[in-house]
Amino acid sequence: MVMPAGASPILLVLLLCRVAPSKQEPASVQLRLAGPRGPAGEGRLEVLYQGRWGTVCDDGFDFHVATVACRQLGYTAAITWTHSATYGQGEGPIWLDNVRCGGSESSLAECVHNGWGTSDCHHGEDAGVVCSGQLLPGGSPQAISSDHLGEVLGLSLEEVRLKPLLARAKMSMPVMEGAVEVKHNGRWRQVCDAGWTRSNSRVVCGMLGFPREKHLDTSFYRKLWNKKLKDPNSNLKTLSQKNSFWVHRVRCRGTEPHLSRCPTEVSPPAPHQHACPRGMHAIVSCLPGPAFQKGTGKGRSKTPPGKALPVRLRAGTHAGEGRVEVLRHGQWGTVCDKQWDLAAASVVCRQLGYGTAKQALLGAQMGQGLGPIHMSEVRCTGHERSLGECRFQDAEQSGCRHEADAAVRCHIPNMDFKSQVRLAGGRSPDEGVVEVLVPVQGQLQWGTVCGAQWGLNEAMVVCRQLGLGFASHALQETWYWAGSPDASQVVMSGVRCAGTELALQQCQRHGPIHCPSGGGRFSAGVTCTAHAPDLVMNAQLVQETAYLEDRPLELLYCAHEERCLSGSADHMQWPYGHRRLLRFSSQIHNLGRADFRPRMGRHAWTWHQCHRHFHSIEVFTHYDLLTLNGSKVAEGHKASFCLEDTNCPEGLQRRFACANFGEQGVSVGCWDTYRHDIDCQWIDITDVPPGSYTFQVVVNPKHEVAESDFSNNVMRCQCKYDGQRVWMHGCHTSDAYGADVVNDLERRERLANNLV
Repeated sequence: MVMPAGASPILLVLLLCRVAPSKQEPASVQLRLAGPRGPAGEGRLEVLYQGRWGTVCDDGFDFHVATVACRQLGYTAAITWTHSATYGQGEGPIWLDNVRCGGSESSLAECVHNGWGTSDCHHGEDAGVVCSGQLLPGGSPQAISSDHLGEVLGLSLEEVRLKPLLARAKMSMPVMEGAVEVKHNGRWRQVCDAGWTRSNSRVVCGMLGFPREKHLDTSFYRKLWNKKLKDPNSNLKTLSQKNSFWVHRVRCRGTEPHLSRCPTEVSPPAPHQHACPRGMHAIVSCLPGPAFQKGTGKGRSKTPPGKALPVRLRAGTHAGEGRVEVLRHGQWGTVCDKQWDLAAASVVCRQLGYGTAKQALLGAQMGQGLGPIHMSEVRCTGHERSLGECRFQDAEQSGCRHEADAAVRCHIPNMDFKSQVRLAGGRSPDEGVVEVLVPVQGQLQWGTVCGAQWGLNEAMVVCRQLGLGFASHALQETWYWAGSPDASQVVMSGVRCAGTELALQQCQRHGPIHCPSGGGRFSAGVTCTAHAPDLVMNAQLVQETAYLEDRPLELLYCAHEERCLSGSADHMQWPYGHRRLLRFSSQIHNLGRADFRPRMGRHAWTWHQCHRHFHSIEVFTHYDLLTLNGSKVAEGHKASFCLEDTNCPEGLQRRFACANFGEQGVSVGCWDTYRHDIDCQWIDITDVPPGSYTFQVVVNPKHEVAESDFSNNVMRCQCKYDGQRVWMHGCHTSDAYGADVVNDLERRERLANNLV
């Protein structure tokens, strides 16, 4: 290194210290995620320093920085990071720039950076992060959890299990009856039956995923216990005399979500006193919910009588979790998270046939609903059989919005389904050839699934069974993935799932295997993902914008080329005449937790010269006009769509646009609007006679792109056409109303038109 003439070594050292970024003295800082209320664990990264919130510049930002930030925020890991103010531009100072972390730091303040407030960035360069949805204990308060309540009164009751003692109990799956064992400070202990109550059993069953306990006569178990005490080959007598073998006493009210919430004595209160004198281990028997009873997998729990409000869970990644929705006044709606807690969440879980709640989730962590918000400030004691029996306020009075929709994660029984399926040959653990364990000639054998007729519903069941979330792709050919050598035979074919099953083995399938393609390269495969989009049509907008137009043929050449007119248009004397069009606007919201992206890459998009843009998905919606008996009388030949963010909520920037061969898709929380006055946004009803009809729109009809919930993809309206005017009323998504309301609407229409 050449020293400038006249420069002293001391001055040079000072200059180097001034310009070189160095590891700063760790400061006491807090982090938060800001921007539009999207899925939990993602947003613009903001730092609280010297009492002011500021942002982080994306210069030099990388995955290591995101990992440190996510861990500091209370999440287990980072999924990715974003640049260029993806989550909107922040305000105030830009505290950090050129941040560099090794990945092992406990705080962002320990990483190398330019210095606090030293930056040449603007807020258009604000960085964001996407963290894994799993929170570390003591992490973000967006979830109230029952999994780490064991520190009550200094105890650490980490797990509970039932040890089956009888042959029938050992063969049962799930295990529903046995001796209660509690894991305390890493060691399993028996629980003394002295003072054991049915309320204790109710709490234990709830933790194990069962909605109710069963009355049990323990006299046979007492005889078995006494017999083992007298058996010289058994060490039970020696073990039972040690206090470390026992949890001395548990006293539950029956409303607790976790055994650690109950007053517990691990050891006797008096020194040198033996735990559980003359007692034995507590025995519990539980009743499973309908979905977990033998021979079923699609069962729905019956709604209890009384003030019962039917409930359902939507958009959950795994079984027993999702956004809470209740049916009031014939319409499904959400629950506001004000005062939402484990007691209320546990009532929901038990009502649906699960156990108590693992987590009461706040802030629309399972996506935002669409429609009414029915309940707020729900207060439950824990003994209610239905959420409708709890005290609550109407949400109109509380000012709640869908950004505060409540959700739950419930305890579910261990069915051991995960061990009956696996993925092989993929580049990562969440993709590969589907291999299943099924009985073949009386013996359990691993094998593949025939790829013929394999679709997203079947793939969804596999991903859920493995605990990997949703299916993003269902593959009928897997020649590029090498399966396991011990699973080369096709053992399942003709698989047909509803999509709600808990295991592939519960789906319909062929008796004798019939796979003409022979498996091998034509074996079924899946790719799974933790989050998925969820498209829902705005039914109210359709109802408000519908009208008729007699459009001259000379203006319909492009639409005719794209097959947006009925077949009779081919036989007209172009350009003379007109077509009668039922026009309307459609607004399609993405309420899921991932962007909706076309399945095809840009190289496969189709250029439409007439309309001068690329179409990224061939059939995105079907528009149909049906008779009240369900026969189709007209359809909108909507050939294809261009997907983009027409609008987004305040603070969320549009990321997808069709212009200039731009990226196509619909971002989380945004919507794609097709105005009534653009080509093909109609149904051609030129040949339709006057009468009463059902107008129907189906979004993503071929399930080309995976969604977390396909049940809300259909929108229907009652439609009256008198030959000159049209009236649209009662528009709703297919899952927005209860079955009774829908049946009543259809019955009235049929009676009004003398249809049986």
